[in-house]
Amino acid sequence: MTQGPRRERRTATARELADRFGVSERTVLRMVAEERAVYESRSRQRRDRIVELHRQGLKGYEIARELSVSTGLVSTRLKEARSAGVDLTRIPSGGGSR
Repeated sequence: MTQGPRRERRTATARELADRFGVSERTVLRMVAEERAVYESRSRQRRDRIVELHRQGLKGYEIARELSVSTGLVSTRLKEARSAGVDLTRIPSGGGSR
């Protein structure tokens, strides 16, 4: 199995790169686009991590801060997980009872 070139995630916007190199935004997007399988894998890992952190008792804004994503994304992914039947039951911490 051969691997294609390893593409790094870009740190500048498509508009910034297009201006810098004198090409269109679309050209930049086409040239530096992440492979679909890579994107889906990274997205799946992020969804799993959101659910895991939720089950550990973190609030949505805490999860968002931890993963550097928006609170809206966290909310959407948790809603999708509920709809898909994923168990979102909070895992009790190891602390004693009062």
